Formats: sequence, C-alpha cells, structure tokens
Amino acid sequence: MRIAVLGVGLIGGSIGLAARRRLRAEVSGFDPDPATRRRAVELDAVDRIDDSVAGAVDGAEVVFCAAPVRFLPGLVAEALASSGEQAAVTDVGSTKGALVEARLGPLEERFIGGHPLAGAETAGVDNARADLFEGARWYLTPTQRSSGVLYDRLQRTIADLGARPQAIDADTHDRLMATVSHLPHVIANVLVQQAAAAAAEESEHLPEVGPSFRDTTRVAGANPPVWGDIFVTNREAVAREVEAASERLRDAAELIRSGDADRVDAWHGAAREDRRRLLEADRIGGELYELRLGVENRPGTVAEIALALGRAGLNIEDLALYPAPDMRSGAVSLWIAGEAEAERAAAVVRGLGHNVSVSR
Repeated sequence: MRIAVLGVGLIGGSIGLAARRRLRAEVSGFDPDPATRRRAVELDAVDRIDDSVAGAVDGAEVVFCAAPVRFLPGLVAEALASSGEQAAVTDVGSTKGALVEARLGPLEERFIGGHPLAGAETAGVDNARADLFEGARWYLTPTQRSSGVLYDRLQRTIADLGARPQAIDADTHDRLMATVSHLPHVIANVLVQQAAAAAAEESEHLPEVGPSFRDTTRVAGANPPVWGDIFVTNREAVAREVEAASERLRDAAELIRSGDADRVDAWHGAAREDRRRLLEADRIGGELYELRLGVENRPGTVAEIALALGRAGLNIEDLALYPAPDMRSGAVSLWIAGEAEAERAAAVVRGLGHNVSVSR
C-alpha cells in the first residue's frame, strides 16, 4: 500500500511511523520546512520525502493532510488535484467548518474529513510515535457526495493504524470538540494566568504547585500556532462553551459560598459520577455482530448509513463493501459490538429504507 503524508509533524510523522510498521506501507512525505523533511527521513517516519505536494502524492492510495487548520482547505484542494483518480484524501484537523465551506468542486467525492483524538502537548516530528493512535477514536466526516469505496478504504486504513474510526457530521464534530477538546485548553490557559497573577500579587511566593494543578494545566499554551488556528476557526462554538462554563462556575461559587456541606458533597460526588460515565461510554464491549444489506452503488450511500449510526451513538467496528459485477448495486457488511447495539443499528438502517440481516 502507498500512503502520502502532507505535513510531517507530530501527527503526520506518527501516521508515517504507524503505516510503515503496522501496514508495511510505502510512505511518501511532504513538508514545507526543509529541516523537518530531513528529520522525517532520519527518524524513518517516511520512506521518501518530496519537496512538492504533487511528487509526494504520486501513486498514493490514501493521502493524509496534516497541516494547521488554516492551511487545510488549500492543501486538500492541491492534494485532490495532484493525486490519482482512485486516491482517498483526508485531513487530521481539529475543526471541520472551514473544510465544509471550501469549494472542492467535482473532486469532492474523494475527500473525507478526519480527526484523530490523539494529540499531545508536544509537537514536531521528533515527538512522533508509532503507537500514538493505539485505541484512539478517529472521527471521519463524510458528506453525501463521499465515495463509499474510498470511505471503506480509509476506515480500514485508520483501523489498521490502531485507531477506532467513527463517522460524525462536521457540524456535530465541531460542537463536540468545542466542549471536550477546545474548552479544556481555554480553561488551562485561564487557570495558569490566574495562578500567575495571584503569585505576582502576593508578598510571598505561592506554595509549590501540586499534581492537581499540573494535571489540569498540562495543555496550557500548547503549540500556540496550531491552537490559535483552532480557536479562530471554531470561534462561535468555543465561545458558547466558554460562556456556558462561566455560568456553571458562577453557580459553583454560589454553592460553595453557601457553606451547605451536604449540597457541596452532592455536587462533588455528581461530578465524579459524570466523569465515570463519560470515560466508560466509549469502551468497546461484547461480541461482534454482522449487519448485511444491499444498496445502490451511488455516492453518499455509505456515508448516509455511517452518519446515521454515529448520530445514534453506534460505532461501526469494521465495514466491507461487495460491489455487484455490473457495479450498479452491491452489499455492505457492518460489524457492531454487542447484541443490543447490533439490533439498534439494524433498526436505524431499516429506517433508511434498507433490508438488513443480522448474524453473530
């Protein structure tokens, strides 16, 4: 398999390392920075590096665009124009709004947005790891024009990298990321600013910070160019979440000021239970069940099914396409973990007008 990585930093370098190690793929790379290009080769993140996008994507079956989000629309458009007619093009950006609004033209069916939840506070190819995506959720944001064949290839490739792909629509992705990814960075930034201001106002230094402060502020100020772009491109959703968090902080201040120990204990305990549920909600569990259905061979069919299951909170653990000889129709197999989840998934797919069989 041939894979191209455009932007060989932390994420792009980790994709290259994982693809070479786990997929035994041939990986070509591009990066605008000559020093990064040299380092990517030295670290074996790529088999070869090119000084142009066109050279890197030549012959690639999957192209990963791993640039800061402000540059992604232009990079994706160039990758689509330069790559082969059967190449799947994706990105790894933390926001999807700008890509949805970009005019990608007739090549749009080859583009499927993506976002691995596997970043770190560190940056650069020197911090790339082959196991960065192991067990990580990797969101895919297909549209109604997305090719089902290329979606199948991309999902399989990402699963083979060790990640757990899941379809989600772009708007929902950006709202969700504003809450669980972008807001924590805002809060970490504010907390360190507040602590630094308090230290400056005190006549004596504040006590040495403890593990709670270090854990909560781990991502403060991480990679400013990248996160500046993220805040700007998802500004409305992030601002709404900041305002909502401010309201909750005001409520918490009033509760604590009341001195009602029972209510404070209940509030604190409820937060612990909420955290437990959130962390456990995404775990894989149960036997795999196959859902098999017949579909027309048209763009958007697989995306429609994947997005409907994603909205229902159901994850496709694996997917396979079986085109008919005339290529006008075909069969799709989806694998869902857990019997109850499989039956729910079957109901969702039937609601889209498809006949479905379920087997263990």
